Amino acid sequence: MARVSMKTIFRSERYAAISLAGAAALGLFLANSLAGPGLIELSHSYVGFPAIGLELSIAHWITDALLAVFFFIIAVELRHELTVGELSSFKKALAPGITALGGVFIPAAVYFAIAGAEYARGWPIPTATDIAFALGLIALVGRGLPGRLRVFLLALAVIDDLIAILIIAVFFTSSIDFIALGMAVIAVYLFRFISCQGRMNSQLQATLLVVVALFAWYFTYLSGVHATIAGVALGLVLQPRLAGKAAHALQPTTNAVILPLFAFVSALVVIPDLAPSELSPAFWGIAVGLPLGKIIGITLAGSIVAAIIQRGEATETIVKGWDVVTVSAVAGIGFTVSLLMNELAFADNALIRDEGVLGVLIGSAISIVIGGSLVMWRSRHYRKKN
Repeated sequence: MARVSMKTIFRSERYAAISLAGAAALGLFLANSLAGPGLIELSHSYVGFPAIGLELSIAHWITDALLAVFFFIIAVELRHELTVGELSSFKKALAPGITALGGVFIPAAVYFAIAGAEYARGWPIPTATDIAFALGLIALVGRGLPGRLRVFLLALAVIDDLIAILIIAVFFTSSIDFIALGMAVIAVYLFRFISCQGRMNSQLQATLLVVVALFAWYFTYLSGVHATIAGVALGLVLQPRLAGKAAHALQPTTNAVILPLFAFVSALVVIPDLAPSELSPAFWGIAVGLPLGKIIGITLAGSIVAAIIQRGEATETIVKGWDVVTVSAVAGIGFTVSLLMNELAFADNALIRDEGVLGVLIGSAISIVIGGSLVMWRSRHYRKKN
C-alpha cells in the first residue's frame, strides 16, 4: 500500500475544508474560555518595523501579509481558468458568469433589505464564496456527482473571487499614495520580467522573485490599497510555468498554516450576551444573506441562463434543476473571503465587526448543512442512476 505524504494530504480539498472549520471552531471556543482575553490581547499586539512605516498587529500580519499568499494562489488559478481552463472562451464563461452575478447581487440586496443604510458598508460580506471550503465539501460528501457540477462550481467560485478582488480594491481603498502605488507597479513589472528570464539560474531567479514580491507587497501596503491585492497582481503576471509550480509548492503551507491561522484569529470573538432581537441588523443581514441570498440568486440566474442556452443549443454541460440549487447552497459558504470583507467593512466598529464574524460563521454553517445535505442527496441520485 502506497504511503501518502503529508504534503499530499495538505493539498487535498477535504483537508482544506476540515482545517478551516476546525480552526474557526477552536478560535471561537477559546475566545469564550478563560484563555480568551489573553489570546485576543495577543492577537492585537503590534510588531513590526516602525522606522519604515510597517507596524501591524499580529492579526493584521495574518490578514494583510500571510493572506496575500492565498490570494496569489487564487490569482494563478484565475489566470489558468481564463486562458486555458473553464473560462477561456465567452461560451464557456457565459453560464457561470451570469450565475455568479446573480450570486452577488441578490445576497447584497438581501443584506440591504435587512441591515438598512446605517450598516450599508457591509453589503459585500454575503456576496463571497469560499472556493476551498466549497470544493472541499463536495470532495468530502459528493462521491458520485458528475464532474460538470464540480467544474461549474469551480468556474462560478473563480468568477466570484474575481468580483471579490475588485470589491476589495475599489470599495475598501479610502486614500491612495500614488508614489507608493507607482513603486508597487514597478515591482510587479520587475517580478514579471525576472520570471520570463528562462536562462537565469533557477535558484537565483527564485530568490530574486521572493525579494521583489516582498517589495511589491510592502509598497502596496503603503499605498493604501489592501495589501492582499499585491498577491493577486503577482499571481496574474508570473510566467505561467513558474506560476503553476509556485502555487503547487505553496498550497500545502496555505492549507495547513495560513488559512487555519486566519480562520482561528478571525473567530477570536466573544459571543455577546444578547438576546437574538438585540443583535445588530448587520448580523442578520449577513447570517441570512449568505445562505438565502446565494440560493435565490444563483438558482434564479442559473435557471434562466440554462433555459436560454438549452433553447438555443443542446449541451451536456448545463447545470439546472436540483443541481443548480445544490451548487447555490454550497456557494453560500462565504468563510475566508467573507471574514476578510467583514474585517475591512467594519474596521472602525469592533462590536459590529465581532457580530459580523458571528454572522459569517452562522451563515456559512447553515450553508454547509443545507449544501452538504443536497450534495449527499444528489450523490445518491447519480450513483443509483449509474
